Amino acid sequence: MNDIHDSFARQGLIRPRDGRVLAGVCAGLGRRFGIEPWPARILFVLLLLVVPGSPLVIYPILWILMPLEYDVPQAVRQDFAGPTA
Repeated sequence: MNDIHDSFARQGLIRPRDGRVLAGVCAGLGRRFGIEPWPARILFVLLLLVVPGSPLVIYPILWILMPLEYDVPQAVRQDFAGPTA
């Protein structure tokens, strides 16, 4: 499992401490792709409307696979700091 967490962290897929609503998956995805958390959540809901069910399966999987921000070394976190506001 640590290999998977390391791989996700290197790609910038990290669940942040701030801006979380449930587990931080949408906030982490938004940070990775350079958008704010709320538009990422809206896109997630729109995806749920277009492809029923699949995001409900993907979210818990990402919740398990994406490491928490404080579990990732500082050097990796700074590479994908995301938008600042």
